[in-house]
Amino acid sequence: MESTMLSESPVRVHASNVGGIDETEVEIQPGVTVLSGRNATNRTSFLQALMAGLGSTRPSLKGDATEGRVELTVGDETYTRTLTRRGDTIAFGGDPYLDDPEIADLFAFLLENNESRRAVARGDDLREIIMRPVDTDQIEAEIRELESEKDDLDDRISGLDQLESTLPDLETRRDEIETELEEARADLAEAQEAIDELDADLEESRSRKEELEAAFQRVREARSEVEDLTFEIETEESTLSELRSERADLEATLEESEPPDEDPERIDGRLTELRERKRALDETVNELGSVISFNEEMLEGDGLDVAFGQRSTDDADDSGSNSVTDELLGTDEVVCWTCGSEVERDRIDETVDALRDLRGERLEERNEVRDRISELTSKRSSIEAQRAERRRAEERLDAVETEIEDVKDRIESLEAEREAAEGRVRERESETEDVGAGEYDEVIERHREANELELRVDRLESDLAEVDAEMEETEAKIDERETLRERREAVADELTDLRTRVDRIEADAVEAFNEHMAAVLDVLGYDNIDRIWIERRESEVREGRRKVSRARFDLHVVRSTDDGSAYRDTVDHLSESEREVTGLVFALAGYLVHDVYETLPFMVLDSLEAIDSDRIAAMVEYLREYAGYLVVALLPEDAAAIDDDHHTVESI
Repeated sequence: MESTMLSESPVRVHASNVGGIDETEVEIQPGVTVLSGRNATNRTSFLQALMAGLGSTRPSLKGDATEGRVELTVGDETYTRTLTRRGDTIAFGGDPYLDDPEIADLFAFLLENNESRRAVARGDDLREIIMRPVDTDQIEAEIRELESEKDDLDDRISGLDQLESTLPDLETRRDEIETELEEARADLAEAQEAIDELDADLEESRSRKEELEAAFQRVREARSEVEDLTFEIETEESTLSELRSERADLEATLEESEPPDEDPERIDGRLTELRERKRALDETVNELGSVISFNEEMLEGDGLDVAFGQRSTDDADDSGSNSVTDELLGTDEVVCWTCGSEVERDRIDETVDALRDLRGERLEERNEVRDRISELTSKRSSIEAQRAERRRAEERLDAVETEIEDVKDRIESLEAEREAAEGRVRERESETEDVGAGEYDEVIERHREANELELRVDRLESDLAEVDAEMEETEAKIDERETLRERREAVADELTDLRTRVDRIEADAVEAFNEHMAAVLDVLGYDNIDRIWIERRESEVREGRRKVSRARFDLHVVRSTDDGSAYRDTVDHLSESEREVTGLVFALAGYLVHDVYETLPFMVLDSLEAIDSDRIAAMVEYLREYAGYLVVALLPEDAAAIDDDHHTVESI
């Protein structure tokens, strides 16, 4: 289903055993849908169910259930997502709306632990988040394919340019043949006229004359055969010369090129290992991010509207009594929400710091693995190209050697045939002289002269026809050159687009963030913040023994004092509200840059309590312009600040 069609229709969500939900059914209307309610009312669980139906594998299964299910119904279309407990993991199945949810998890499903939101708060590598959905391996493969096509087009265009340079020579040759043909025809007419005059003076019998004409005809046929064989021999000798030249070029190419010293199959094995390692690192980084976010939230006392361990916050009472958060905030010693034992808060802080360091190390390792994959992919392509070129040269050299021997055999056979034909010419000329018996010597000589002229005219007419055909074929091929040039220009544009795609996405992401951040700050009215923006700059990083240039995103904050003086601040000094807004804008930039709205017109929001009601309302109003469905979970007092032009769900 196309997103435009989806965004114009109500979406019915039926969920069972997802998060803290036993079973529920909710209809979502196009535009803004507000899930209004206090904490522990399954709002987050419903958002998880919606995300699951759209394709995400982040939602959790109800603690006491072994199976869960979500159905999204839009008109006659139904999308499903199943969750099945298998030991300590959850297996996802069904036929959800999205086949690959990665980009939606990053930029559309904006729950509290969303990686884009948390990246800003933690000071993570923002560029890595934005560029993660970009398949650089696929881009490189497309670049190699287009480069090969461009080289082929260049060769064909160059060949046609050279072919065009032969036209003047062909035209000169044509003029020369026409001149020779005109002279030969004139000479033939003159010889024929002399023969007619001699025939008129002769007093001979008709039978004698016919015998003489028949003898002349046999001579003409024999000479024509010799001419044809001579032409074939010249053609074969020209072919032999070209084949010998090609053989020399191929031998030189093979002598200059050395066989690759590394097997592509070994590189393939290494690439497989590296890709598996990258996938494992991706999972580790994501899991560490979720663990860090969860622990940060628990340490900050925010709590979550999902189930943890044996206790679900969805099942807690509205006052939140006996919650883990209360235990955290009430003493320096807390009950660890992971193992259940009492530990000092500082030890948990140290553990979270260690997890942050570990995540940073894994991010750096993943970048190194990704660069190594790119390096090996290029190396493999180069080796395969060298091997293919050498194999083609060897195969062609074998074929040329065979062709040379075949041409030599044909020349030898044709020369033998020509020698026999020349013998027949001599025999038939002798027969002609015998027929004349001295009485017709002058007539015989004139006929011999006319016979030679006829053969010359025939040959020149044949040469002229060949030159005309070659000129016509050449001009037809040259006419294709413009089409080839247009395709080459298109290929060059595609190559430029691919080679600059990464840079362009980075630049677009920075521009989108800066533009929307300025607009949001203006709308939300943070008086003491002049500007929050991302600067994209290049920096050198070490990879093994070499240094490479990498882009990085630096987040800057400028504030102003009461007297109007501006000063640069750090992200660490942003308030919780300011960090949350910045994270949402960063996610919006990714949503727009990667055109998520084209395949998924959904955006879900949760955990906005750090932002005051009026600013939440303004933020929702701003975001609704970019998603066909904006589903947001709010406390009742925050929901009341939003305009009435929205759909409200108060019971899940």
